[in-house]
Amino acid sequence: MTDGPLIVQSDKTLLLEVDHPAADACRQAIAPFAELERAPEHVHTYRLTPLGLWNARAAGHDAEQVVDVLLEHSRYPVPHALLVDVAETMARYGRLQLLKHPTHGLVLHAIDLPVLEEVLRSKKVIPLVGARIDREHVAVHPSERGHLKQVLLKLGWPAEDFAGYVDGEAHAIDLAEDGWVLRDYQRQAVDNFWHGGSGVVVLPCGAGKTIVGAAAMAKARATTLILVTNTVSARQWRDELLKRTSLTEEEIGEYSGSRKEIRPVTIATYQVMTTKRKGVYSHLEVFDARDWGLVVYDEVHLLPAPIFRMTADLQARRRLGLTATLVREDGREGDVFSLIGPKRYDAPWKDIEAQGYIAPADCVEVRVTLPERDRLLYATAEPEERYRLCSTAEQKSKVVEKLVAQHKGEPTLVIGQYLDQLDDLGERLDCPVLKGDTTVKERQRLFEAFRQGEITVLVVSKVANFSIDLPEASVAIQVSGSFGSRQEEAQRLGRVLRPKADGRSARFYAIVARDTLDQDFAAHRQRFLAEQGYAYRIVDADDVLQA
Repeated sequence: MTDGPLIVQSDKTLLLEVDHPAADACRQAIAPFAELERAPEHVHTYRLTPLGLWNARAAGHDAEQVVDVLLEHSRYPVPHALLVDVAETMARYGRLQLLKHPTHGLVLHAIDLPVLEEVLRSKKVIPLVGARIDREHVAVHPSERGHLKQVLLKLGWPAEDFAGYVDGEAHAIDLAEDGWVLRDYQRQAVDNFWHGGSGVVVLPCGAGKTIVGAAAMAKARATTLILVTNTVSARQWRDELLKRTSLTEEEIGEYSGSRKEIRPVTIATYQVMTTKRKGVYSHLEVFDARDWGLVVYDEVHLLPAPIFRMTADLQARRRLGLTATLVREDGREGDVFSLIGPKRYDAPWKDIEAQGYIAPADCVEVRVTLPERDRLLYATAEPEERYRLCSTAEQKSKVVEKLVAQHKGEPTLVIGQYLDQLDDLGERLDCPVLKGDTTVKERQRLFEAFRQGEITVLVVSKVANFSIDLPEASVAIQVSGSFGSRQEEAQRLGRVLRPKADGRSARFYAIVARDTLDQDFAAHRQRFLAEQGYAYRIVDADDVLQA
C-alpha cells in the first residue's frame, strides 16, 4: 500500500483525490485512457471504458503502460481482475485487420481465427462480407469498409485498418516560410496522423488546429475537402491557408449557403452539406465532385449524422478530424472512431499552457439565489420550462453588469443561448448583440472591430461557440448554456485562451442559479474541463455585487 492519489475499484471506476500533491501528475497519466464522469470538489470519478482503452491503444499506449500507471498511482492494491480485463480489452483491438490482398482486393484478415469465426456468424456482418478466400481471409467490398468497421466495433472486436489510401488528385501545397515554424506538438500531431493514415487530433482551442490541418495538407500534396461548422469559420480557414501555405485565392473554393465553388481546396459548411431538398441531401455530391486526396473535418465532435453516412463510403480517402474534445453529447464517439479514425494525438490543455501557447485561465462559478417569488415560479413550472426560467433569472443580469464594470476596458464576451436574455443584456451594457440571424458580413465587421479594440464588450449567442478567432478576448461571462453540454463549455473557455500579449490570465465566469437545474447542468458541463485540470472557484453573487 502506498500513499497514492488514486483508488482503483473493481467496477472500473477510478477515484482521484484532488487535493493530493501527486493528483496533477496522476490526472495527466490516466487521461489518455480514462474518462472523467464526475468532478465534485474533492474526489473526481473516472471510468475505464472499452472505447477509451482502444483509443489509447491506437494512439500508441499498450496495456503494460496502462497497468503500470494504475499500479504506480493507486493507494491500495489494484484488483487483479481489473488488470486482466484492461489487458484483454486492449488486446481485442487489431485482432482483425483490413488489408489490401494482392489478388482479392480488400479483405478482412484474422490474426486470431476464432474471432473471425465468431464475427462471421453475426447477422450484421454477413451482408458486409463476400467469399471466404482461405482460413484467415474474407473478401470485403470496398464500399462496405466503413460499415464493417462500425459493426465490428459494436461487436467488441475493433478492426485495425491497414488497407491504405488512394493518393487522390495531386495538387502542390507547401507551408509558407515567412518567419513561423510548426510547434513541436503540432509537428508530432501531423506525424502521428500521417503514420496512422486517418484519425483525430485533439488540441485545445487556440493551440493551432487549423495549422495542423494546413501541415497535413502540405504532407498530402493533394486536393483537399475541408468541412467546417459555419461560413465565418470557412472564411477564417481560407484566410489562415492563404497566410500559412502556398495556396492562392484562385485555388480555394467556398461551398456554403451563399457560394458554390468547387476548387482544388474546397471549404464546405456542415449546414449546406446537410440541407435536404425533396427529402434528398443534394449537396453531398460534393464528396464525389473531385478525386479528393484528403478530407478534413473541423470540430469533428459536431459531425452531423448524414456526414457520418457519407464518410462510411470515403474510407479510401485520408481523413483528419480536428477537435478540442472528443466528447459527443449524442454518444456517437464510436462512429468517430470507426469512420474518421481513432485518436492519433491528444495534448493535455495544461501541457500546452505550460509551454506558453495558451493563456492560464481562472474559472469562477458565480452562484445567484432566486428570490422566493421566482423559486415558486420555478417549482411549479412545467419541466420543459424550468431550465429557461432559472437560466434567465433577473439576478444574473445584475451580476453581468457588475463583472463587466470590474473588467472595464478588457475585451469581454458575454455568452448565452436565450435570445431575449441576450437582447436585454445588449441594452443594459450598450453593446452589440451577435445572434444566428446576424448576417455573415455583419459578424465579420463586429469581430474585426472587437479585434481592433473599437468594441470591448460583445454579447454573443451560441453561434460564437465554434471556430471564432478572437485572439484578444480575455474575459468570458457565460449566462446560460446548452443544458449540460461539456463540449460547449470547453469551446466557450477556448474563446479566451489565446495567449495574451501582456501575459495576463484569462477569466471565465459561469453564472449559475443555485438549487436548480442550472446548477446540475453546470456541474455536468464542467466535467471535461476538470479532466483537463481546470478548477472552478465558487463564489456567491452577493460578494460579487458588493465588491
